[in-house]
Amino acid sequence: MLRGQKVVGCARSEQAISELANKHEGSFFAALDITNSAEVDAWVSHAIKEYGAPEFVINNAGVCNQLGNLWEVNKEDFQRVLDVNVSGTFNVIKAFVPHMIEAGRGIIVNMSSGWGRSVDAGVAPYCSSKWAIEGLTKAMALELPDGVAAVALNPGIIDTEMLQSVFGKDNGYPSATQWAQTAADYITNINTSQNGQSLTVP
Repeated sequence: MLRGQKVVGCARSEQAISELANKHEGSFFAALDITNSAEVDAWVSHAIKEYGAPEFVINNAGVCNQLGNLWEVNKEDFQRVLDVNVSGTFNVIKAFVPHMIEAGRGIIVNMSSGWGRSVDAGVAPYCSSKWAIEGLTKAMALELPDGVAAVALNPGIIDTEMLQSVFGKDNGYPSATQWAQTAADYITNINTSQNGQSLTVP
């Protein structure tokens, strides 16, 4: 249990997932490739069977390209950003949302970025992927029935490995643990009246 809630999660790192599973009994974590729809479907199927439809789906898929001018970005690097950030988000939505609609409730929180609403040099692939998340979320919000909602959430700037690849290690931004102290309450208070909105963690 995390803050009184059962959490189902996934990540690429088997070690990180194992540590989470050992620390939080009663929740379910799996190591998988979010770009692989079959792996996502199997994970979601198990989660639904054990815990039922979720109240919140937090779609936090995110990788950044190697910094550089767009025309100099490696094709494989560009495709990987789109595959993880956009297709990975879609895979999770496609697997979870039918169950949420059937249950008649739930919030889909698609993680966007400040660079999903603005741009900067050197990160055009990442910007394009997060602008896509904004559009995807707003369009899906129009399609969802009453009781189910979707929002695009800019989490703010957090000191993660991805951020360090852009700004370096001594960047002065809060760690994920520090960020979560504020963000957890904010996210769990998102409601269906905010369907389709672009939100930002304060």
